[in-house]
Amino acid sequence: MKLLTAEWIDKAEGDFAVMERESRVRKHPAFDVVCFHAQQCVEKYLKARLCEADCEAGRLHDLVALLDRALACEPLWEAFRADCAYLSDFAVAYRYPGESSTRAQAMDAVKRCRRLRLVARQSLGIP
Repeated sequence: MKLLTAEWIDKAEGDFAVMERESRVRKHPAFDVVCFHAQQCVEKYLKARLCEADCEAGRLHDLVALLDRALACEPLWEAFRADCAYLSDFAVAYRYPGESSTRAQAMDAVKRCRRLRLVARQSLGIP
């Protein structure tokens, strides 16, 4: 595995850990944080996969655009298009006033993130 790929994975796992911890908080949960870190985890795993395949990821934050690039090496990931579209919204809009995530959205984001993370880890040969 390339060094840069491993760095992307480490960063993704940091986001995953924050998402998991915050999703279990009972008192004053921060649902926006859960959703943001779910999006960030998936973004970084997509970039890790692209990096490992020598494909340019650029400074994209749109998960659908990253997925489109990843389809060249992972065509079956097309099945995750709706998940990527859903999670992409949490990259920016929910970090500012005017949008707030609900518990249901946060739990949905966690579920989608876990699913995409598992597939990415399998593709990268990570148990």
